[in-house]
Amino acid sequence: MTDTVPTIDPPRTALLVMDYQVALLDSLEGADALLDGMAQAIADVRRAGGHIGFVRVAFADEDLAAMPATSRMAAAVATRGSTLHADAPTSAIHHRVAPQPGDIVVRKVRVGAFSTTDLAARLDALGVDTLVLAGIATSGVVLSTIRDASDRDYRVFVVADACADPDPEVHQFLIGKVFPRQAHIVTVADLPELLGLE
Repeated sequence: MTDTVPTIDPPRTALLVMDYQVALLDSLEGADALLDGMAQAIADVRRAGGHIGFVRVAFADEDLAAMPATSRMAAAVATRGSTLHADAPTSAIHHRVAPQPGDIVVRKVRVGAFSTTDLAARLDALGVDTLVLAGIATSGVVLSTIRDASDRDYRVFVVADACADPDPEVHQFLIGKVFPRQAHIVTVADLPELLGLE
């Protein structure tokens, strides 16, 4: 962490745990370490008095039926079969980072966390102006959500070691070259100090 990274005001902050779902974690190497880090980040934000939001991608039958044939998303979902069906156990948020009562939980049918959800309204109701993002995949939900969050004028942090991508080179490129234009890049170990816990 550099000296230029600002501290975080926990009551005005939400940690978004994005697409930490069984089916997506199963396809990643190092999933255990990723889950350990995410669980620690959640615990730190809770302890500091921040908000936790969970985002998952999952499709009910009507969502699938409404997707046009021209959508590349439809083709991507088709290759996963039923693993991302809204009722499938494989589409659930992993039990090691499961939501608790009072957490925000949204289900989306596109890539970004704000798309097809009421997430923005729920964050606004809590007075949140700062987002801490972590998710799978770096080139998917994290990239889309950073762009959208920046356009919505949130202050954005990305927890680099709580994000992962099927292509590690793409992950490193985005974290090192692209995301710093719109977000502060931090690690799980940085969070206690930033949150005022140390």
